[in-house]
Amino acid sequence: MFVILKIMLTTLFWSAGIFGMFNFQQVVKEVQAINLPFPALLAAATIAVQLGGSALIITNAGNTAWIGAVGLAIFTLLTIPFGHAFWRFSEPQRTAELHIALEHITVAGGLLLAAWWLKSA
Repeated sequence: MFVILKIMLTTLFWSAGIFGMFNFQQVVKEVQAINLPFPALLAAATIAVQLGGSALIITNAGNTAWIGAVGLAIFTLLTIPFGHAFWRFSEPQRTAELHIALEHITVAGGLLLAAWWLKSA
């Protein structure tokens, strides 16, 4: 049962990572759209973090699930200023991006709570 919960916790990330593996150029275009340097490298790193962090949480290989959870939390928080910088938009997009940012904060909080629990368990 616990493994099912870990799969559920990471669904957003491993599904995005799998999508990115088969649609790499689309991920590169998303990185280019937010004007980040080295789009192919950052796209590959994004996919690696999504899949690697998910794998660490699900398998807990070497008691490293907490590292995967912290990594995914940091990744999720970093998407706010780069991909969902609501303060840069005018309405109604500002509110839509704010809601996405708040969702990202919530997901990161859940991941950090999981990291704390996994580390102390």
